[in-house]
Amino acid sequence: MQANDIVDVVSIEQEANQFPWSTKNFQDCLKANNDAWVFVDNSDDIIAYTIVQKVVDETHLLNICVKPSAQGKGLGREVLNHVIDFAQSISSILIVLEVRSSNQRAQQLYSQAGFNEMSVRKNYYPATDGREDAVLMGMDLSFY
Repeated sequence: MQANDIVDVVSIEQEANQFPWSTKNFQDCLKANNDAWVFVDNSDDIIAYTIVQKVVDETHLLNICVKPSAQGKGLGREVLNHVIDFAQSISSILIVLEVRSSNQRAQQLYSQAGFNEMSVRKNYYPATDGREDAVLMGMDLSFY
């Protein structure tokens, strides 16, 4: 992901999420030198992206998103596999992420990939009726 990708990424983020990241969130991630990738279709249009942060020997999955019109075709798993491969390549021992407790589809994707629930973070995300819990999930890479 480059700075000139942010307009398209924010557009996808807004389309896919009720409480999307802001342009500044993405700019700050790039400024902090977090690892970020975009995934494109045959027309070179961005259809997915992900951002991770290395923290000592862990990889934190900060954001992963597939454009709604491209969902349901295995791209989310492909992007997640890229994150797992990257984490292994930099010798991370753990990948961690938070996911909305209501996002069963994402939790299923993570579980099928080998992530396990570690804990619940109460009132972590904004929600239409106040706050929503986050499920903290992790993948132990020391077994791979």
